[in-house]
Amino acid sequence: MSLKKESKSDQQLHLAALQGNLAALQRVLDSGKVHVDCKDKEGTTPLILAAANGHLDCVKELLEQGAQPDERRHTGTCALFFAAQGGYMDIVKELLEKGASVDLASQDGGTPLFVACQCNHLDVVKELVARGASVHHCMEDGATPLFIASQNGHWNVLKYLISQKADVNQTRQDKASPLWIAAQMGHSDIIRELLASGAQVDAAREDGATPLFKAAHKGHIDCVADLVSHGASLGLLENGESALHAAALFGHLKVVKQLVNAGADVNLQNKEGATAADLARDAGYDIIAEFLKQSGQPPSFQTTV
Repeated sequence: MSLKKESKSDQQLHLAALQGNLAALQRVLDSGKVHVDCKDKEGTTPLILAAANGHLDCVKELLEQGAQPDERRHTGTCALFFAAQGGYMDIVKELLEKGASVDLASQDGGTPLFVACQCNHLDVVKELVARGASVHHCMEDGATPLFIASQNGHWNVLKYLISQKADVNQTRQDKASPLWIAAQMGHSDIIRELLASGAQVDAAREDGATPLFKAAHKGHIDCVADLVSHGASLGLLENGESALHAAALFGHLKVVKQLVNAGADVNLQNKEGATAADLARDAGYDIIAEFLKQSGQPPSFQTTV
C-alpha cells in the first residue's frame, strides 16, 4: 500500500483499535471511508494496534472485515509479533487460525518466538513451536531463542527449548554462547541447566573471554562456583588475562578468594606481565592486593627441638 497522509477516518480507526473500542471501530469501518489495513506513519495497522494492546474482540472484527494478519510496520514487526510479546494467547491463536505466518521476522531477524522467549510467556512459546515456529531461527546478530532465554534468565523457557532440541552451544556472530551471556548476567540457575545439557564450559567470545572470566569480572559468586565445579579454566585465556585477574581488577574480594581456593595461580602474569595483585593495587583495592600477596607466599615451617 502506498504511503499517504492519514485521513480523519484512519485516525479514528486507529484510536478505536488502540483503545479496544469495538463499537467505534465497527462504526468507522461501516462508514466505508477507511481501508481496514490503513497505516500510520510507522506503518502500523489497526490490527497491529489491537493485537499489541490485547483487544481480542477488535482483532476478530478486523480479521472478519478483511484485515491481513501479516501486514508489517516499517520495522518488519507484525500483529503476531506484538501479541506474542504481550503474552496474549487468545490473540496469538486467533491470528494463527486466520493464517498469520508463524516465523515472520522483523528487520533485525526477531520472530514472534523471540519476543515470547524474551518476555517469559511459556504458554505462547509452546503454542508457536507447536504451530511450526523454528527454535533454530537466528536474529541478524546470530542470537537464537535459547540465547535470548539465557540472557533474560527464563529457566522454564530454556528447559522447554532444550526439550525441543535447541542447540545449547550455538553462538552469536561474536562467538558469545548462551552460557557466556548467562554468566555475564548472573543467572546461576541457567548456567546449571546449560552445563547439565552439554554446554561447553570454556567456550569463549571472539575477544577470548570465557563464561568464568565474565562471571568473575561481574562478581557473580554463584556463577563462578558452578563454572569452577565443572572444570572451567583458571589459567591464562586467549585475551591474555585470567579469571583471577578480572576479579582482582574489579574489586570482587569474595570471587578472588573463591578462585584462589579453587587453585588459581596468584603468581600468574597477564599478557602485560602483571599479576592479579598488581592489578588490584593499581585499581586501589589494597585489601585484595594484600590477600593475594599473602596467598602467594610459601608457608613457613617451624621446627621443634
